[in-house]
Amino acid sequence: MSRVSLEGQVAVITGAARGVGELLARKLSARGAKVALVGLEPDALKQVSARLHGDSEHWHADVTDHEAMTRVAREVGERFGRVDIVVANAGVATGGPFVDSDPESWRRVIEVNLIGSAVTGRAFLPLLVESRGYLLQIASLAALTPAPMMTAYCASKSGVEAYAHSLRAEVGHRGVRVGVGYLSWTDTDMVRGADQDEVMRELRQRLPWPTNKTYPLGPAVDRLVDGIERRAAHVYGQWWLRGMQGVRGHLPGLIGTVGQREMRRFADRLSGIRTGLVGAGGNADEQHRTTVRK
Repeated sequence: MSRVSLEGQVAVITGAARGVGELLARKLSARGAKVALVGLEPDALKQVSARLHGDSEHWHADVTDHEAMTRVAREVGERFGRVDIVVANAGVATGGPFVDSDPESWRRVIEVNLIGSAVTGRAFLPLLVESRGYLLQIASLAALTPAPMMTAYCASKSGVEAYAHSLRAEVGHRGVRVGVGYLSWTDTDMVRGADQDEVMRELRQRLPWPTNKTYPLGPAVDRLVDGIERRAAHVYGQWWLRGMQGVRGHLPGLIGTVGQREMRRFADRLSGIRTGLVGAGGNADEQHRTTVRK
């Protein structure tokens, strides 16, 4: 597949204050892209922007807020003159038994990961149509396989994968490419935050190889950059995720059987699991919503 030079391209990245979004911004900038950073942490976004190689700017916005994201899209277009790449990366997570989950946190995972991605797409698609650009939707291993204790996250990532595949068929004739990026457990604040809970950490360690490992961030983001350059329909942050596509139809039955055994093993330890959003990004989202409610 032919590659598109990133020199002079304008890339928008949501969830850019840390983790995948931050490193992706740095790598795209190093290849000559102009970068627009979007997220809930203005101070952190400002610091990321200041460290980039080339032209960049940052916007404080909640990806679930249609009016805010429409404003951001307009201002990004005015600031840079065009938008060539949009990476819908913003995401949050929570874990634990569904029956004991906090309803607000559970709903927020769906809102940010799925609704927020759609709001991002709706806001920026007119600019991508003008540039015949590329939208990369960040999904997850959770889109390929169900997992107990991760109902909200799996539902949101399965949904966002289906949304992106559907969108690809709608906008392809207008010159816009749409890709889905898949990541397994990658060394980010979100994964480290989830691992702070002893039960969740042990459950993950009991997953079969290679799904039980935490993978370094750098190589995963390098694969995302490669996918952006190729305008790829599917981008795999870890090499083995491509193979999961061929067996994904068998996984719900397998997980349903094995998962019951694991839940029985941990049943007497499940009541103490934290029910809120995990990691520094989750904390930022909760602080944002608290501020908005005041």
